[in-house]
This record gives sequence, C-alpha cells and structure tokens, in this order.
Amino acid sequence: MKRIVTALVLVPIFVYTVVWAQPWVFWLAVAMVSSLCFREYSALVGLHHIQPPGLFGYAAGLVLLILPQPQFAFLVIVAVLALALSLRSRELAEALPFAGALVLGILYTYGAMRCAVELRSIDMYWLLFALSLNWVGDVAAFYVGRTIGRHKLAPRISPGKSWEGSIASVVAACLYAALYFPRLLPHVPLLEALAVAAIGNVSGQIGDLCESALKRGAGVKDSGNLLPGHGGWLDRVDSSLFALPVVYFLVSNLRFQP
Repeated sequence: MKRIVTALVLVPIFVYTVVWAQPWVFWLAVAMVSSLCFREYSALVGLHHIQPPGLFGYAAGLVLLILPQPQFAFLVIVAVLALALSLRSRELAEALPFAGALVLGILYTYGAMRCAVELRSIDMYWLLFALSLNWVGDVAAFYVGRTIGRHKLAPRISPGKSWEGSIASVVAACLYAALYFPRLLPHVPLLEALAVAAIGNVSGQIGDLCESALKRGAGVKDSGNLLPGHGGWLDRVDSSLFALPVVYFLVSNLRFQP
C-alpha cells in the first residue's frame, strides 16, 4: 500500500515538472534528485569499504548540470582532479578505488540527469517518454514474472527477476510507444519509435540490475528510505539513469525532426 500511495503522489509531480514547470523549477528538481542519488550512491560506496566521495562530487556534478553545453574537457578535468584528491588516501592502495568511485558516481547520477536536461531541450515529450518507459515495463515485468516467471534472469544479483518478466517489460514498452508516439511525438516514424523503446527499456533493465549489484555487494536491501515502499531515490530512478543517456544518444543522432 505504501508503494502505491507514494507512486500516486509522485506521478503528478513528475509529469508537471517535466511538461509544464518553468526551466528553473525543472533544473532545481533535477539538481535535487541528482544530489539525493549521489548521496545514496556515496553511502553504498562506503559500505564497499571504499572512501566515499566527498563535497567535490556534489560540486562537480552541479557544475555538470549547469554547463551551457556538455564538454568533454570538463569531464577530463574532473577525472584528473579526482585522481589528485585520491592522493590524500591513507593507503596508496585506496587511491584508485576512491578516484574511480568518485568519477563513476558523478557520471552515473549527475551525468545521466544532464541527459534529462538535454532531452527536455529537444522536446519535453521525449523526456517524459524516456522517464516513463521503464516504469511501464516494470509493472508488466512484476505481474508477468509473478504469474508465469520460471527462468531466473540474474539469480545471483536479483533472485526475483525472471526472463519472462524481462521480455514482458520490453513488449509493454513497445506497446506503450505505439500508443504514445502517434499522440505526443507524431513526427517520429513508428519503427524508429519501437526501436528506441526496446533499446531504452533493455538499458533500463540493465541499470536496475547494476544498482541491485551495488546494493547486494554492500549488504543492503535498499539504497535509502526516503520513499516509503520504494526505498531510496536511487532505487526509484536506477533504470532511468541508464535509459536517459541511451535515449538521448539515439534521439540526438537520429535527428528526429517535427
């Protein structure tokens, strides 16, 4: 029940923020969610016995969100500074894990959400689709997996997931795309829309498994407890953090024009 109530509260806020909110409101929402995800990621890093990323991670991530354009040079500078900061480690063997965890965390959370900013600048309905894509798939995966799921997808990482549920998730995402695009993005050819839906959904499922692996390695069930019934923010958007950059890459390179 808590899971349903939380979803009913979040969905209207999510749709309003993506579609109708002023740019500064949208940016603040992105910055808040990114920072909360980075905070939970940092806690998981600590449970892996790696020095957690510090304030530099938040600062670099927020700068990444506000840069006029994503810049490769900035990411290189972040990596170099992360390695320089790792020199403070008490043991030299801790330097590389710290630097790696720091750079990964910035790209994993803030970098993925920067793709949300870029997608909204192309078309707010592209962003709405990229974010909702795996949520629709998750519902199908849950019910189909619980009903007929027999073959485990990744038993070592997430014992509850099945191949049947995973396939149902992709099918549901494609059906969702077939209904969504003619109404909200009618200029996108249906075949391309289905391809983006399938690729984005599979990417999101991999993101879900990756976050589960981080949690299992840390020995925890959830990344946080801020969302009743859902765990933490990282638990809620883990699939989106993988789907967003993939959908943005496809959209920006395929050059769909209205």
